[in-house]
Amino acid sequence: MAKMDLYHGSSRILEHPYLGGGRSHNDYGPGLYCTREPELAKEWACSENSGGFANHYRLDIEGLRILELNSDNYHILNWLAILLENRTFDLSSPVAVQAKKYILAHFLPLYHSYDLITGYRADDSYFSFSRAFLSNTLSLEQLRRAMKLGKLGEQVVLRSREAFRKLEYIEAIPSNRNIYYPKKIERDQQARQDYIMMSSEENPADAVYVIDIIRQKWNNDDPRL
Repeated sequence: MAKMDLYHGSSRILEHPYLGGGRSHNDYGPGLYCTREPELAKEWACSENSGGFANHYRLDIEGLRILELNSDNYHILNWLAILLENRTFDLSSPVAVQAKKYILAHFLPLYHSYDLITGYRADDSYFSFSRAFLSNTLSLEQLRRAMKLGKLGEQVVLRSREAFRKLEYIEAIPSNRNIYYPKKIERDQQARQDYIMMSSEENPADAVYVIDIIRQKWNNDDPRL
């Protein structure tokens, strides 16, 4: 059987996670949000005032329906559409409101039937990059590049009862706040600094912004994606 080791950063030990036990307005909806990197889970587990645990699980993925958003079958606007359906965005400009409506109508994958989703994690910095794209101040290519900043890696999200049923708890690895919270902040700050440098670069004349995608009526199968 195919097995996958996963780590969930939390302020507490979670021996028996269950569907619906977390926040409903996460990146890909309700589910258990994990990473394959234990060190990254330790960062996610820590807050400014307290440490936590990297809860280690082993998942039997045999027979599970898996949506891999970072594969060649999908593109950045598919990821953004799922984010727009689940996260709360403060969209203060008319173009951002229009962009959200267009992206949801044309680029939202049929993701609800999947047991497992893998893709980018929209932490605070990545969330702000997405908002800049929707506001027409960040080009499509810059958004693609921004997703690589900070090296957050890929999150793995369990979204079905079948996936939770096949999850085995292994152990809880303590995460020291004094070690891992500074690493978490440093990673975010580095991503923001790299973003400022990237966004200050002059875009080529043919750079594509969200308003271009709307006006030119791009669709999900557009070869320019």
